[in-house]
Amino acid sequence: MPVIELKDGDFTLRVSTAGGLILGYWWNRGADRVALLRPAPNDDADALSSGCYPLVPFGNRVRDNRFTFEGRSYHFTANTEWDPHYLHGEGWNSQWSLERHSDSEIELSLVHRGGHTPYEYRARQQFRLEDNALEMELLVENLADHALPFGLGWHPYFPMTPQTTLTAPAQRFWTEVEGWLPGHAEDIPDDLNFSKPSSLPCRWVNNGFEGWSGEALISWPERKAALELSADPLFRHAFIFVSDSGFDPNFKRDYFCFEPMSHLANGHNLPGLGDLKVLQPGDRLSGRIRLRPQAI
Repeated sequence: MPVIELKDGDFTLRVSTAGGLILGYWWNRGADRVALLRPAPNDDADALSSGCYPLVPFGNRVRDNRFTFEGRSYHFTANTEWDPHYLHGEGWNSQWSLERHSDSEIELSLVHRGGHTPYEYRARQQFRLEDNALEMELLVENLADHALPFGLGWHPYFPMTPQTTLTAPAQRFWTEVEGWLPGHAEDIPDDLNFSKPSSLPCRWVNNGFEGWSGEALISWPERKAALELSADPLFRHAFIFVSDSGFDPNFKRDYFCFEPMSHLANGHNLPGLGDLKVLQPGDRLSGRIRLRPQAI
């Protein structure tokens, strides 16, 4: 299983072609090695124990595994053993091809046809360490002979310490209903309002946020470090996940997820497709995010 390590100055990134995963992203500060994404336990780690994985051809779930588009009905089948929904596309569970790499840059590609989804597509991921930051780009191309709505995103796992705070201004909050599905949009509750630096609540969180500003800041005061996340205008939605011991008996409150997304969960069944983008055959969609650490 090819694992590629990139280096640029004080920064190290490890990427696996299995799942197109980030296995670790570190800032080497003298004798300290600060983990900026949750480190995977080993090079054989799957997506759910990685530092980050791609969401393509869209993220999250579709209610009842079905949708109608331009007069045609489409169906999905579950792609995990533990969730009845088709979840997060194929990228995170597929073998990617290594297209090129240098000491500080890597490009992976994936072609998908058939399986659990009506989607046929080509995806590309690029990772670049440059100017003391990590830049990530994700692209998808519609390979089908008809139009379909597409979306993109990433699913990063960030370390969570007792003093960790998150800043990520957004406009609206989506409730969660049975089946880990989105319910409806409403005002953001106080304990999930990250318009200013705030701690993550000590409870289960699995909610979408719309009208995200495209800027986020994760701070680890004990480590005297923070991570600034900035996204292209395509990514104006985000998902926040905090696990609990009921879902994961081994959860130690040592990570949380802040997932930049181009669209709302279950956008296939929402007005305006929840900001999913309609791609004609051969059309492409792409976007970038940047992770820049800073001392505090």
